[in-house]
Amino acid sequence: MKKTTYFNKNFIALTAICLASLMFGLEISSVPVILPTLEKVLHGDFKDMQWIMNAYTIACTTVLMATGTLADRYGRKRVFIISLTVFGITSLICGLAQNVTVLIVSRFLQGMGGGAMLICQIAILSHQFRAGAERGRAFGIWGIVFGIGLGFGPIIGGMIVAVSNWQWVFLVHVLITALTLLLVFSGIAESRDPQAGKVDIAGIVTLSLAVFGLTYYITQGPEIGFFSTTGYLMIALVVIFLVAFVVAEKMNPHPMFDFSVFRIRHFSGALLGAMAMNFSFWPFMIYLPVYFQSGLGYDSITAGLALLAYTLPTLVFPPLGERLSLRFQPGVVIPAGLFIIGAGFMLMRYGGIREDASWLTMLPGSLLAGIGLGITNTLVTNTTTGAVPASRAGMASGIDMSARLIALAVNIALMGFILLAGILTYLKAVLPASLDTQQLHAAAAKIAAGSSDALPALPGGAALDPTGNIVHAALLQGFDGVMLYGGISIWLLAVISLIVFGIRRPVSAVAGS
Repeated sequence: MKKTTYFNKNFIALTAICLASLMFGLEISSVPVILPTLEKVLHGDFKDMQWIMNAYTIACTTVLMATGTLADRYGRKRVFIISLTVFGITSLICGLAQNVTVLIVSRFLQGMGGGAMLICQIAILSHQFRAGAERGRAFGIWGIVFGIGLGFGPIIGGMIVAVSNWQWVFLVHVLITALTLLLVFSGIAESRDPQAGKVDIAGIVTLSLAVFGLTYYITQGPEIGFFSTTGYLMIALVVIFLVAFVVAEKMNPHPMFDFSVFRIRHFSGALLGAMAMNFSFWPFMIYLPVYFQSGLGYDSITAGLALLAYTLPTLVFPPLGERLSLRFQPGVVIPAGLFIIGAGFMLMRYGGIREDASWLTMLPGSLLAGIGLGITNTLVTNTTTGAVPASRAGMASGIDMSARLIALAVNIALMGFILLAGILTYLKAVLPASLDTQQLHAAAAKIAAGSSDALPALPGGAALDPTGNIVHAALLQGFDGVMLYGGISIWLLAVISLIVFGIRRPVSAVAGS
């Protein structure tokens, strides 16, 4: 009887955790496919669309490290309930938003709930399930469901928009949250750590401000001027906050970032892999729907289906990555996986600039990039946490997740800048010189956001681009630069990761370096 009750409670707990992980994954991957719709119905611009995504990722980063300490001190179940409630309420506000400003603010608050929810999931699973096969199965199921949310998010978002409206991409989480809370109350046992340290407020604030400042500089640079007084001031503030973060961590007896772990080669090499994936694969998924819908003329469902080729391999290939690591070491497999992602980007670039460009010409590169990510993604996390002593595994996991989200936030902004720059360069080359810079910048931003009616009319009312060929060609040139950046940047980080791993050294020597 006790065994049956224990099994039932654990089954309910795992269901609750999996529903929460499904929501977190969906909220990352389903929103990009509706950005073109949001740009139209909420009358936003390209920067607004970037901030709709970045508000969520920056907020997740802000709470990640603090949540673990708070959950250990005040109770993991209690903090999980609070984070779920915040996520559900802010999802409701997102769905009811009538303008871009409200949506961005509510997305930031939603990201805080989502980030806290994610950390609590890991802590609860570790406590609720016994060590060994039972815990392994629980984490395996949790990882699969999380991957399903990420992998199928684009098609789910596209289908919701097609059969209903964009609001339900957010409102669906209100219903799932209510169900999850019922399961949490009945199935999850409370747990805490009486030895939990204090929250590293100084570290959290300084790192968050540095990331926000850098993202703001990249996103707003064309408007404020990268080399203007304001631009220099922003960079100076970013540097000051980064220095303050390092000083705060050095002075704190229980820092959220213990810099000594960076001397462990396996940890640092894998962390570079975590960042590299978010230099290319994940930020590009934010812009791919614009390419499919505006560049290739697909509707939201077709765009979502086309994105499946990009995301589904990430669900299938993690076991292969684990098996390869047992034979060749993570120091070989992780850089190799990164190189495969870069090769996928180069293939996508080739397929995207062809005259007959379609989802079929993009398919080989999309599949290859997804395979590379599938081989690398889980292995990176296992390597970072396994390279440090067990007592510091939680901190290593937090650093890993923070590095991913920081790289994602910065590269969403950076890829957006490259896309805009490519479009603007093309417009300057083909449009009359009589158009001023402000008009060209405004037109480039509209094209990047997916608008087909972006170019101003000539004096007298004549259309500059009656056939839409200029807009289409400008968009393709912009994406050409983005895909080139994605391929080259991840190849560079793959080489650096390989060097840091120091693969010729024995594993025991690496772990002790």
